[in-house]
Amino acid sequence: MIDSVVEAVQMRTRALLSATRLTQFAGVGFVGAIVDFVALYALVEWTVLGPVVGKAISWELSIVVIFAINERWTFSEFGSVGPRALGRRFLRSNAVRFAGFLVTLAVLTGLVYGFGVWYLAANAVGVGIGFSVNYTCESLYTWKVHRD
Repeated sequence: MIDSVVEAVQMRTRALLSATRLTQFAGVGFVGAIVDFVALYALVEWTVLGPVVGKAISWELSIVVIFAINERWTFSEFGSVGPRALGRRFLRSNAVRFAGFLVTLAVLTGLVYGFGVWYLAANAVGVGIGFSVNYTCESLYTWKVHRD
């Protein structure tokens, strides 16, 4: 049993260390971050929404963009084909990225309200920290890259 656990961990670690996939994921994340920052800025500056509510909305907008690009490019060779499989991956992706969102939101909230950091700078720190959570969970849970 110990051997099988060790082998499972090694297999998942190898899958996560794919330089190509990590680079693609980071590039897609950069596009998503642009969507997030533009939407967050617009929602905070042009509406009555504050940084926390604005972040929740800008996050979901960026998730849709990120999922679509990852589905077509980063993880195109993984997962079943068809509308149901696509829908399940989208729901899993939202669920998985919610953990990254909570990390990002906690950092943003703590920095803005606890330390007076400008909301866009706080968002950048949170996005950077949430990246590793998202990459690991998306790779292993949403697209199951360790099964290739």
